[in-house]
Amino acid sequence: ERKSRVITEEQRRLVAYHEAGHAVAGHLLPNCDPVRKITIVPRGMSGGSVLSMPEDDFGPESRSRIKDAIVQALGGRAAEETVFGEITTGAGGGNGSDLATVTRYARAMVTRFGMSERLGPMIFGQKEEMIFLGREISEQRDYSEQVAQIIDEEVKLIVDEAYRRALTLLSDHREKLEIVAQRLLEVETIDYDAFLELMGDTATARRK
Repeated sequence: ERKSRVITEEQRRLVAYHEAGHAVAGHLLPNCDPVRKITIVPRGMSGGSVLSMPEDDFGPESRSRIKDAIVQALGGRAAEETVFGEITTGAGGGNGSDLATVTRYARAMVTRFGMSERLGPMIFGQKEEMIFLGREISEQRDYSEQVAQIIDEEVKLIVDEAYRRALTLLSDHREKLEIVAQRLLEVETIDYDAFLELMGDTATARRK
């Protein structure tokens, strides 16, 4: 927790809606993990955060789950545009986690998981890895410029569709976005049970 960080009330409001956007989107999307905690208490370079965790062990990820995860990651940016009619560097600020997540997931769907209908079940780009450290050090490009262009087009298609879904979701459920953001401004941190109560959808949420 970064107690020395001083932000204006307008910045606090922006962070509250940004994090509320992630949380509300994640709650409403059928394939996202339950939202366990939301906070606007600054930590490091981050103005706030949303913690989502599954109820059981991790398993293979479906295309639907990855798509919904991308929508949730764009929920903060969509909330900013919905409420303020403006977007900020919040989605790419700090360590750039939101947009980095979106780009990584969308590109992996196309190049690593064979989830692009145009390109089919193939892997594009052989990665060289430092096995003992578990880190990627380079990618050997084994495809043509034409395929590279299709990859970029497919990634953009996934991200554009996800952002449209995020905007529609938060516009259709604007009242939930407002409720969560206002509570965050009051108490700064919302836990799992309090969030479910705010959503008024406890039974549905607990079945996730």
